Amino acid sequence: MSIHIPPLLTYALRRILQAIPIMLLIMVGSFLLIKMAPGDTVDALVGDMGGADPAFVARLRAEYGLDESVFVQLWRYLMKLAQLDFGWSYVYEQPVLTVLMARLGNTMLLMVASLTVAFVFGITLGAFAARRAYSLTDNVISTLGLVFYAMPSFFLSLLMILVFSVKLGWLPVGGIRTIGAFKTGWADVIDVARHLVMPTAALSLIYLAFYMRLMRTSVLEVMDLDFVRTARAKGAGDFRLMVHHVMRNALLPVVTLLGLQFSTVLGGSVVIETIFSLPGLGQLAYTSVIKRDLNMLMGIVALSSVIVVIVNVLTDLVYAWLDPRIELK
Repeated sequence: MSIHIPPLLTYALRRILQAIPIMLLIMVGSFLLIKMAPGDTVDALVGDMGGADPAFVARLRAEYGLDESVFVQLWRYLMKLAQLDFGWSYVYEQPVLTVLMARLGNTMLLMVASLTVAFVFGITLGAFAARRAYSLTDNVISTLGLVFYAMPSFFLSLLMILVFSVKLGWLPVGGIRTIGAFKTGWADVIDVARHLVMPTAALSLIYLAFYMRLMRTSVLEVMDLDFVRTARAKGAGDFRLMVHHVMRNALLPVVTLLGLQFSTVLGGSVVIETIFSLPGLGQLAYTSVIKRDLNMLMGIVALSSVIVVIVNVLTDLVYAWLDPRIELK
Protein backbone atom coordinates (compact mmCIF):
# COMPACT_ATOMS: atom_id res chain seq x y z
CA MET A 1 0.00 0.00 0.00
CA SER A 2 1.47 3.32 -1.09
CA ILE A 3 1.78 6.13 1.44
CA HIS A 4 0.40 9.46 0.33
CA ILE A 5 2.60 12.37 1.40
CA PRO A 6 0.96 15.81 1.34
CA PRO A 7 2.48 18.14 -1.31
CA LEU A 8 3.29 20.79 1.31
CA LEU A 9 5.30 18.31 3.39
CA THR A 10 7.11 16.98 0.30
CA TYR A 11 7.99 20.51 -0.75
CA ALA A 12 9.24 21.46 2.72
CA LEU A 13 11.44 18.33 2.99
CA ARG A 14 12.87 18.90 -0.49
CA ARG A 15 13.72 22.53 0.30
CA ILE A 16 15.46 21.50 3.52
CA LEU A 17 17.52 18.84 1.70
CA GLN A 18 18.46 21.38 -0.98
CA ALA A 19 19.65 23.74 1.75
CA ILE A 20 22.17 21.26 3.20
CA PRO A 21 24.93 21.85 0.58
CA ILE A 22 24.31 25.62 0.84
CA MET A 23 24.77 25.47 4.61
CA LEU A 24 27.92 23.41 4.12
CA LEU A 25 29.37 26.07 1.82
CA ILE A 26 28.47 28.74 4.37
CA MET A 27 30.24 26.84 7.14
CA VAL A 28 33.39 26.24 5.04
CA GLY A 29 33.50 29.86 3.85
CA SER A 30 32.95 31.23 7.36
CA PHE A 31 35.64 28.95 8.82
CA LEU A 32 38.21 30.02 6.23
CA LEU A 33 37.36 33.72 6.58
CA ILE A 34 37.72 33.58 10.37
CA LYS A 35 41.04 31.74 10.03
CA MET A 36 42.32 34.41 7.63
CA ALA A 37 41.81 37.08 10.30
CA PRO A 38 44.85 37.81 12.50
CA GLY A 39 45.00 36.14 15.92
CA ASP A 40 43.28 33.10 17.34
CA THR A 41 41.81 31.80 20.60
CA VAL A 42 45.22 31.27 22.18
CA ASP A 43 46.29 34.84 21.37
CA ALA A 44 43.13 36.15 23.08
CA LEU A 45 43.69 33.94 26.15
CA VAL A 46 47.35 34.96 26.43
CA GLY A 47 46.38 38.61 26.05
CA ASP A 48 43.91 38.30 28.93
CA MET A 49 46.62 36.72 31.07
CA GLY A 50 49.00 39.58 30.32
CA GLY A 51 51.43 37.43 28.32
CA ALA A 52 53.12 34.03 28.50
CA ASP A 53 56.36 32.35 27.44
CA PRO A 54 56.53 30.83 23.92
CA ALA A 55 56.67 27.25 25.22
CA PHE A 56 53.40 27.68 27.13
CA VAL A 57 51.77 29.26 24.06
CA ALA A 58 52.92 26.35 21.90
CA ARG A 59 51.47 23.82 24.38
CA LEU A 60 48.15 25.67 24.36
CA ARG A 61 48.00 25.63 20.55
CA ALA A 62 48.76 21.92 20.52
CA GLU A 63 46.09 21.28 23.17
CA TYR A 64 43.46 23.20 21.21
CA GLY A 65 44.51 21.66 17.89
CA LEU A 66 45.56 25.03 16.48
CA ASP A 67 49.04 23.80 15.52
CA GLU A 68 47.56 21.80 12.62
CA SER A 69 47.02 23.18 9.14
CA VAL A 70 43.80 25.11 8.41
CA PHE A 71 42.38 22.34 6.25
CA VAL A 72 43.03 19.69 8.89
CA GLN A 73 41.24 21.87 11.44
CA LEU A 74 38.36 22.40 8.99
CA TRP A 75 38.01 18.67 8.36
CA ARG A 76 37.98 17.86 12.08
CA TYR A 77 35.38 20.55 12.72
CA LEU A 78 33.09 19.33 9.93
CA MET A 79 33.32 15.76 11.22
CA LYS A 80 32.28 16.93 14.69
CA LEU A 81 29.51 19.04 13.20
CA ALA A 82 28.14 16.01 11.36
CA GLN A 83 27.70 14.42 14.80
CA LEU A 84 25.95 17.59 16.09
CA ASP A 85 29.00 18.35 18.20
CA PHE A 86 29.58 22.12 18.08
CA GLY A 87 32.71 21.89 20.18
CA TRP A 88 33.80 23.53 23.41
CA SER A 89 33.80 27.25 24.17
CA TYR A 90 37.16 28.20 25.66
CA VAL A 91 35.74 31.55 26.80
CA TYR A 92 32.61 30.32 28.59
CA GLU A 93 34.11 26.94 29.60
CA GLN A 94 30.94 25.14 28.46
CA PRO A 95 29.82 23.19 25.39
CA VAL A 96 28.95 25.60 22.56
CA LEU A 97 25.49 24.09 22.12
CA THR A 98 24.67 24.67 25.80
CA VAL A 99 25.56 28.36 25.55
CA LEU A 100 23.68 28.76 22.26
CA MET A 101 20.49 27.20 23.60
CA ALA A 102 20.64 29.44 26.68
CA ARG A 103 20.84 32.55 24.45
CA LEU A 104 18.62 31.48 21.55
CA GLY A 105 15.32 32.10 23.34
CA ASN A 106 16.12 35.76 24.05
CA THR A 107 17.13 36.46 20.46
CA MET A 108 14.09 34.71 19.00
CA LEU A 109 11.83 36.59 21.40
CA LEU A 110 13.33 39.91 20.27
CA MET A 111 13.19 39.02 16.57
CA VAL A 112 9.65 37.64 16.60
CA ALA A 113 8.40 40.64 18.59
CA SER A 114 10.18 43.11 16.29
CA LEU A 115 9.02 41.49 13.05
CA THR A 116 5.46 41.13 14.37
CA VAL A 117 5.29 44.81 15.33
CA ALA A 118 6.87 45.90 12.04
CA PHE A 119 4.66 43.63 9.92
CA VAL A 120 1.32 44.33 11.62
CA PHE A 121 1.73 48.10 11.91
CA GLY A 122 3.46 48.31 8.52
CA ILE A 123 0.67 46.64 6.54
CA THR A 124 -2.00 48.47 8.55
CA LEU A 125 -0.49 51.91 7.98
CA GLY A 126 0.33 51.07 4.36
CA ALA A 127 -3.24 49.99 3.59
CA PHE A 128 -4.62 53.02 5.45
CA ALA A 129 -2.37 55.37 3.47
CA ALA A 130 -3.35 53.71 0.17
CA ARG A 131 -7.05 54.16 0.94
CA ARG A 132 -6.34 57.89 1.31
CA ALA A 133 -3.70 58.17 -1.37
CA TYR A 134 -2.15 61.61 -1.97
CA SER A 135 -4.06 63.13 0.97
CA LEU A 136 -2.59 64.82 4.04
CA THR A 137 -2.89 61.53 5.97
CA ASP A 138 -0.95 59.71 3.27
CA ASN A 139 1.78 62.37 3.26
CA VAL A 140 2.15 62.29 7.05
CA ILE A 141 2.39 58.48 7.18
CA SER A 142 4.87 58.38 4.27
CA THR A 143 7.03 61.09 5.87
CA LEU A 144 7.14 59.24 9.20
CA GLY A 145 8.11 56.05 7.36
CA LEU A 146 10.96 57.89 5.62
CA VAL A 147 12.19 59.28 8.96
CA PHE A 148 12.17 55.81 10.57
CA TYR A 149 13.98 54.33 7.59
CA ALA A 150 16.70 57.01 7.58
CA MET A 151 17.36 56.89 11.35
CA PRO A 152 20.18 54.49 12.35
CA SER A 153 19.10 51.86 14.86
CA PHE A 154 21.98 52.59 17.26
CA PHE A 155 21.08 56.30 17.36
CA LEU A 156 17.41 55.51 17.95
CA SER A 157 18.39 53.07 20.72
CA LEU A 158 20.57 55.62 22.52
CA LEU A 159 17.86 58.27 22.13
CA MET A 160 15.27 55.95 23.69
CA ILE A 161 17.57 55.15 26.60
CA LEU A 162 18.15 58.86 27.21
CA VAL A 163 14.44 59.77 27.10
CA PHE A 164 12.59 56.77 28.57
CA SER A 165 15.21 55.48 31.03
CA VAL A 166 17.44 58.37 32.08
CA LYS A 167 15.01 61.31 31.90
CA LEU A 168 11.59 59.74 32.55
CA GLY A 169 12.59 56.51 34.34
CA TRP A 170 9.75 54.56 32.74
CA LEU A 171 11.73 51.64 31.32
CA PRO A 172 14.85 49.71 32.37
CA VAL A 173 18.11 50.60 30.62
CA GLY A 174 19.07 47.08 29.59
CA GLY A 175 19.13 43.37 30.33
CA ILE A 176 16.30 40.89 29.99
CA ARG A 177 15.16 40.74 33.64
CA THR A 178 15.53 42.83 36.76
CA ILE A 179 18.61 41.53 38.57
CA GLY A 180 17.83 40.14 42.01
CA ALA A 181 14.05 40.47 41.62
CA PHE A 182 13.44 36.68 41.30
CA LYS A 183 9.98 37.24 39.85
CA THR A 184 7.79 34.33 38.74
CA GLY A 185 4.58 33.85 36.80
CA TRP A 186 2.93 36.88 35.24
CA ALA A 187 5.20 39.22 37.18
CA ASP A 188 8.19 37.71 35.36
CA VAL A 189 6.40 37.98 31.98
CA ILE A 190 5.65 41.66 32.58
CA ASP A 191 9.24 42.26 33.71
CA VAL A 192 10.65 40.69 30.52
CA ALA A 193 8.14 42.64 28.39
CA ARG A 194 9.22 45.95 29.97
CA HIS A 195 12.87 45.14 29.19
CA LEU A 196 11.99 44.34 25.57
CA VAL A 197 9.94 47.47 24.81
CA MET A 198 12.84 49.68 23.71
CA PRO A 199 14.90 46.99 21.90
CA THR A 200 11.78 45.87 20.00
CA ALA A 201 10.86 49.43 19.05
CA ALA A 202 14.41 50.26 17.92
CA LEU A 203 14.69 47.12 15.80
CA SER A 204 11.16 47.20 14.34
CA LEU A 205 10.73 50.84 13.33
CA ILE A 206 13.22 50.60 10.45
CA TYR A 207 11.55 47.49 9.00
CA LEU A 208 8.11 48.96 9.62
CA ALA A 209 8.95 51.62 7.02
CA PHE A 210 9.77 48.90 4.46
CA TYR A 211 6.47 47.08 4.94
CA MET A 212 4.45 50.29 5.01
CA ARG A 213 5.83 51.61 1.72
CA LEU A 214 5.58 48.24 0.00
CA MET A 215 2.03 47.63 1.26
CA ARG A 216 0.89 51.07 0.12
CA THR A 217 2.24 50.50 -3.38
CA SER A 218 0.85 46.97 -3.55
CA VAL A 219 -2.66 48.02 -2.43
CA LEU A 220 -2.75 50.81 -5.00
CA GLU A 221 -1.80 48.34 -7.75
CA VAL A 222 -4.35 45.71 -6.69
CA MET A 223 -7.19 48.24 -6.38
CA ASP A 224 -6.86 49.01 -10.10
CA LEU A 225 -7.23 45.36 -11.18
CA ASP A 226 -10.33 44.06 -12.95
CA PHE A 227 -11.52 41.63 -10.25
CA VAL A 228 -11.61 44.46 -7.68
CA ARG A 229 -13.72 46.65 -9.97
CA THR A 230 -16.01 43.67 -10.59
CA ALA A 231 -16.45 43.04 -6.86
CA ARG A 232 -17.19 46.72 -6.31
CA ALA A 233 -19.77 46.68 -9.14
CA LYS A 234 -21.48 43.68 -7.52
CA GLY A 235 -22.03 45.76 -4.38
CA ALA A 236 -19.16 44.65 -2.13
CA GLY A 237 -18.69 47.10 0.77
CA ASP A 238 -15.41 48.89 1.41
CA PHE A 239 -14.46 46.66 4.36
CA ARG A 240 -15.21 43.39 2.56
CA LEU A 241 -13.52 44.66 -0.58
CA MET A 242 -10.36 45.55 1.31
CA VAL A 243 -10.15 42.44 3.51
CA HIS A 244 -11.34 39.67 1.16
CA HIS A 245 -10.15 40.96 -2.20
CA VAL A 246 -7.43 43.59 -1.94
CA MET A 247 -5.44 42.61 1.18
CA ARG A 248 -5.03 38.92 0.31
CA ASN A 249 -3.37 39.77 -3.01
CA ALA A 250 -1.51 42.84 -1.80
CA LEU A 251 0.15 40.82 0.97
CA LEU A 252 2.08 38.58 -1.45
CA PRO A 253 5.13 40.85 -1.99
CA VAL A 254 5.08 41.87 1.69
CA VAL A 255 5.24 38.23 2.83
CA THR A 256 8.14 37.65 0.44
CA LEU A 257 10.01 40.61 1.94
CA LEU A 258 9.27 39.30 5.45
CA GLY A 259 11.04 36.02 4.70
CA LEU A 260 13.99 37.73 3.04
CA GLN A 261 14.48 40.20 5.88
CA PHE A 262 14.56 37.60 8.64
CA SER A 263 18.29 37.10 8.15
CA THR A 264 18.77 40.89 8.06
CA VAL A 265 16.97 41.27 11.38
CA LEU A 266 19.16 38.50 12.80
CA GLY A 267 22.22 40.52 11.84
CA GLY A 268 20.72 43.77 13.10
CA SER A 269 20.10 42.25 16.51
CA VAL A 270 23.88 42.31 17.13
CA VAL A 271 23.83 46.11 17.51
CA ILE A 272 20.58 46.21 19.49
CA GLU A 273 21.55 43.42 21.90
CA THR A 274 24.95 45.00 22.49
CA ILE A 275 23.49 48.44 23.27
CA PHE A 276 20.74 47.10 25.55
CA SER A 277 22.93 44.35 27.09
CA LEU A 278 20.49 41.62 26.05
CA PRO A 279 21.96 38.13 26.59
CA GLY A 280 21.20 36.84 23.09
CA LEU A 281 23.01 35.50 20.04
CA GLY A 282 23.84 38.99 18.80
CA GLN A 283 25.71 39.99 21.93
CA LEU A 284 27.27 36.52 22.03
CA ALA A 285 28.56 36.95 18.46
CA TYR A 286 30.10 40.31 19.33
CA THR A 287 31.84 38.88 22.39
CA SER A 288 33.03 35.84 20.43
CA VAL A 289 34.62 38.04 17.78
CA ILE A 290 36.45 40.10 20.42
CA LYS A 291 37.60 36.97 22.30
CA ARG A 292 38.37 35.02 19.09
CA ASP A 293 36.14 32.14 20.24
CA LEU A 294 36.11 30.26 16.91
CA ASN A 295 33.90 27.38 18.00
CA MET A 296 31.26 29.76 19.34
CA LEU A 297 31.32 31.88 16.18
CA MET A 298 30.92 28.82 13.96
CA GLY A 299 28.11 27.56 16.17
CA ILE A 300 26.27 30.87 15.78
CA VAL A 301 26.73 30.73 12.00
CA ALA A 302 25.42 27.16 11.84
CA LEU A 303 22.41 27.87 14.06
CA SER A 304 21.58 31.08 12.20
CA SER A 305 21.73 29.25 8.87
CA VAL A 306 19.28 26.62 10.08
CA ILE A 307 16.88 29.29 11.36
CA VAL A 308 17.00 31.25 8.09
CA VAL A 309 16.39 28.11 6.00
CA ILE A 310 13.37 27.12 8.11
CA VAL A 311 11.92 30.64 7.94
CA ASN A 312 12.35 30.77 4.15
CA VAL A 313 10.56 27.42 3.75
CA LEU A 314 7.71 28.62 5.96
CA THR A 315 7.52 31.85 3.94
CA ASP A 316 7.13 29.89 0.71
CA LEU A 317 4.37 27.80 2.27
CA VAL A 318 2.49 30.91 3.44
CA TYR A 319 2.96 32.43 -0.02
CA ALA A 320 1.40 29.35 -1.61
CA TRP A 321 -1.49 29.50 0.87
CA LEU A 322 -2.19 33.14 0.03
CA ASP A 323 -2.10 32.47 -3.71
CA PRO A 324 -3.58 29.04 -4.61
CA ARG A 325 -2.40 29.52 -8.22
CA ILE A 326 1.16 28.79 -7.07
CA GLU A 327 2.14 25.14 -7.35
CA LEU A 328 4.72 23.73 -4.96
CA LYS A 329 7.13 21.90 -7.23
